[in-house]
Amino acid sequence: MPAPVTPRLPVLLFDGDCAFCSSSVRVLLRLRRSPADYAVEPWQRVELGPLGVTEQACTEAVQWVAADGRVSSAQDAVARALLASRPWVRPLGALVFVPGVRQAARAAYFWVARNRHRLPGGTPACSV
Repeated sequence: MPAPVTPRLPVLLFDGDCAFCSSSVRVLLRLRRSPADYAVEPWQRVELGPLGVTEQACTEAVQWVAADGRVSSAQDAVARALLASRPWVRPLGALVFVPGVRQAARAAYFWVARNRHRLPGGTPACSV
């Protein structure tokens, strides 16, 4: 099996069909120092194979593909985006990787994912 293609920039892949996800990504974009920090793309508009991720993985959780091709999912993907953002935000990203916090962050991530259609900015389309 060939190695995944390494992207030029890290990229955060999110569900572009979900209003809640799109709103959440807009917050992350404001925390980013510049577009040169990382790319943010709806997974539906990206060729996933060269990035080393699957459609199934993208439907289950947000994906972070690092510049070296390593993939992180769910709360780890959000943490990686925070770590690549403005300096004052980075401690929040680092906090996610602390044992105990990481498990709580994972539970919170998947609770939000299951209930995103009920949260502010969510729509019925978010429940799919």
